[in-house]
Amino acid sequence: MPAHLAALLKDIHSEVKDRFYGCGSPIPPALAGATVLDLGCGTGRDCYLLSKLVGADGRVLGVDMTEQQLAVARRHRDWHAEKFGYANVEFYQGYIEDLKTAGIADDTVDAVVSNCVMNLSPVKPKVYSEIFRVLKPGGELYFSDVFADRRVPVELARDPVMLGECLGGAMYIEDIRRAMARVGCLDARVSQSSRIDLHDADIAHKAGNIGFYSMTVRAFKLDLEDRCEDYGQVAYYLGTCPSHPHGFELDDHHRFVTGKPMLVCGNTADMLKQTRYAPHFRVVGDRQVHYGLFDCTPGRIAQTSEAGAKSGCC
Repeated sequence: MPAHLAALLKDIHSEVKDRFYGCGSPIPPALAGATVLDLGCGTGRDCYLLSKLVGADGRVLGVDMTEQQLAVARRHRDWHAEKFGYANVEFYQGYIEDLKTAGIADDTVDAVVSNCVMNLSPVKPKVYSEIFRVLKPGGELYFSDVFADRRVPVELARDPVMLGECLGGAMYIEDIRRAMARVGCLDARVSQSSRIDLHDADIAHKAGNIGFYSMTVRAFKLDLEDRCEDYGQVAYYLGTCPSHPHGFELDDHHRFVTGKPMLVCGNTADMLKQTRYAPHFRVVGDRQVHYGLFDCTPGRIAQTSEAGAKSGCC
């Protein structure tokens, strides 16, 4: 967890923290005043972290299908409101495959986050469809989960041990790319990726040659091209995102150093100037002249890192 988020944990109720089962904290920057939706919020730890980040003018919505988890989250809502000085968190029981049951309307959310939950869904394409339905134009999906480098066989997907380790429901990277493309997201980016080391001999035997990865993915509701194209555009990070004075990491191959010019493809330029990140960047150039393909492939969703992770996502 980044230091600026870890520092906020002291303001989260101990029961909320102790009974939270997510991994890491997939929380993007620049959220002041935003409406953020947390899918599979559990006891609400990330929701209350987000509450601090969006501030009194923002709004946090947590959705979970488990009433026992939500009971913990709701029990401490007033406690956090008193501590923060405002109440901006709402919890709903519902399924992430059907956010209409939680009353979340089209084009109303600035950012959707999820902490190792989507792999548990039996209908993952429906989850992406719902996410991009509720996101505003220019809105962001930012989530961490377990991915696989091939399709997990049915017998493993149903195996109780593999499911318990969040491996049975691991999403094949290319299938996720296709699912996102079907809802109009043509350029999802990998923010972080590390291979999961399977230390349990039985689990490793079951997995065989399947490679599992813990990954954080970023995508935007934008009209992007299906390839990175070169228009000669240059981006400057202004160093103005809270807790990011020296640089900004868009994905695993775009780290902007404050004040330093960086050549970017047309898609990256739009991610910086047509989203809530626009005030923090200066993008020079337009799309009037095309120079061919831009070498922007290392951080596509289909790419993974061989760096080992000590454990799974859950």
